[in-house]
Amino acid sequence: MLPIAVQNATKTFWLNTRPRVSIDAARALLLSPVASRLIVDHYHNGPNKTSRRWTHTAKWRPVQVLDEWVAKEARPISLRQLMVFGRSLTEARLISSANYVRTELPTRIAHRIRDMQRLPYVVVTNPHISDVYELYYTAFDTFRRIKEVKTLEDNERLCKEISRMLRAHLTVIPKLAMGILECSGLMPAAELDQFMNTILRSRISRRVIAEQHLALTETFNSHWFSPGAKLSESEFIGEVFIKCVAKDVIEHCAKAIQDLARSANGPDTKIPEININGHLEASFPYILSHLEYIIGELLRNSVQAVIEKHQQSKNPASDPPPIEVTVCEAQQHVIIRISDQGGGIPRDILPYLWSFGKGPLKNQRLENLGQVPLMAATLQELKVDDGKLTGLQSQKSGHDSSLSSLSTRPPNLRLGMGLPLSRVYAEYWAGSLELHSLEGYGVDAFLQISKLGNKNEQLTTRATMDAV
Repeated sequence: MLPIAVQNATKTFWLNTRPRVSIDAARALLLSPVASRLIVDHYHNGPNKTSRRWTHTAKWRPVQVLDEWVAKEARPISLRQLMVFGRSLTEARLISSANYVRTELPTRIAHRIRDMQRLPYVVVTNPHISDVYELYYTAFDTFRRIKEVKTLEDNERLCKEISRMLRAHLTVIPKLAMGILECSGLMPAAELDQFMNTILRSRISRRVIAEQHLALTETFNSHWFSPGAKLSESEFIGEVFIKCVAKDVIEHCAKAIQDLARSANGPDTKIPEININGHLEASFPYILSHLEYIIGELLRNSVQAVIEKHQQSKNPASDPPPIEVTVCEAQQHVIIRISDQGGGIPRDILPYLWSFGKGPLKNQRLENLGQVPLMAATLQELKVDDGKLTGLQSQKSGHDSSLSSLSTRPPNLRLGMGLPLSRVYAEYWAGSLELHSLEGYGVDAFLQISKLGNKNEQLTTRATMDAV
């Protein structure tokens, strides 16, 4: 009995009228996609008409190893668990955290590798997606071989591997996005978006547990830290900001976005004011870089829309209408509404608002993504003309800042990923993000956040992908 991925290859290899390939091509799925593209080119062009020259050697990979890890279920966590675990940090807890990460990373990566193997063969052999496959398999193979962590020295070696993986995987988001855009005609858009949402949500989950452990290790090794001492509520526990005050984050994001708007549109451009009202003392635990990214993208869209609409108005010399941000604190949630008068979302763009395929803007997004080789998906990687990174996080946590400094990009380069990726971030901690557009007037964006931090991370299960 052939593995499911190999069976699927014989069904989905050709999407046109050419004959289906033999079982030799299907067996190529047991190779890395890079190596197996040799077989694809052979069947597309004949043995003497290879369209590209591939220098990679074929790697046979045992399917059974991956099957063993795919059979394992991920163990989701909540923000509250991260806080309680890290609040009284000891050597024993740090070692326990290391072993959780050591086993959880290969488990979660294995499920995503299997997802890629289930894609139509002409999709998984796309150069960008196959590069991601290679990165994932290398990371999976590395972490599955790491032995149990028993000492602080073992933990240091694990942390070095984690840091190396985080840096190497900064290429994943732009590569995935370009691969999805290039393959948009080879699969239904809904299935491509489901795949992209699943793989990005899993990526966020791995970075959360990896960066949390790195931050705990950094805290434990700090000269000021006393093992077992409780941290105050104004501080971070690892990457978790214990008391994230909505008003403070919005103010810092607003200042950063206004600076970006001046950088992108010119110093003489009239920038709309951003007013904050409502329950200004509302607070909750959160991963600060996640919240900054969501708020930053929503404000960036609103500010740019208001600027462009106002410049086309009858009185462009007047002040543009302000953007209103309202914070509402309920018993279990905090809701943030961002309202602008930027003219609303064009009707031809509206169906593709949450899609990574982008519809009529596909070619422009592909060109822009080609200029972004690395992407951490944080607000702070955007930089203004003086080269300074934006974002509150750079003032709070050195680890995330160091990653983002490797992946800076100009603020006026639109990638078409801000809204769909913001929704992935919002839903990851059991929140939500919705937009309501009034064509010709403006947009209301509603971000709902779990206030208590007791919701587990929302991981897509194997059953969800099978149902696509």
